[in-house]
Amino acid sequence: MTTTTPAAGGAAEAAPAAAPCERGATVWLTGLPSAGKTTLALALAERLRTEGHRVEVLDGDEIREFLSKGLGFTREDRHTNVTRIGFVAEKLAANGVKVLAPVIAPYADSRAAVRERHDARGTEFLEIHVATPVELCAERDVKGLYAKQAAGQLAGLTGVDDPYEAPAAPELRLQTQGRQVAESAAELHAFLTERGLA
Repeated sequence: MTTTTPAAGGAAEAAPAAAPCERGATVWLTGLPSAGKTTLALALAERLRTEGHRVEVLDGDEIREFLSKGLGFTREDRHTNVTRIGFVAEKLAANGVKVLAPVIAPYADSRAAVRERHDARGTEFLEIHVATPVELCAERDVKGLYAKQAAGQLAGLTGVDDPYEAPAAPELRLQTQGRQVAESAAELHAFLTERGLA
């Protein structure tokens, strides 16, 4: 009969890392209107769910309708909206959910506040810049916002007549020009796999 000798010092072995399906994280997709953030998030969410992950998509438009109803588009209101989404995202991610947040979040300090909240609680936060040029966004114009702005019917359009502060050092910068959604979603999935999240 053999016996196992404990390691020197009696140190316990480190607990194994959580399986990718069990690890929560917030994946924040920032970019201009019509950059493809929501389309990309939905494509990625579908793939992750088929792999057994718990996924929630916090769409910016839906949040404004239900959680941030009544907020306008001043800098202060935009900041409040972003930090509210960040609060919900962190709560979900801390409980093993992959949170995909396709939210413009135009100001760097707002995104930094969300990151700081995650960091303070030991919850993973990944900033993904969906770096679609404004000219291509205006061509896509999914919601007709660029056309309204050009016609003088809309003011304060992010990236046109209101600021968009692109991330200086995101975890990933996705160049979507000339690519299919599936290609961009595959790149993001590969990135999450490298991080042990997929």
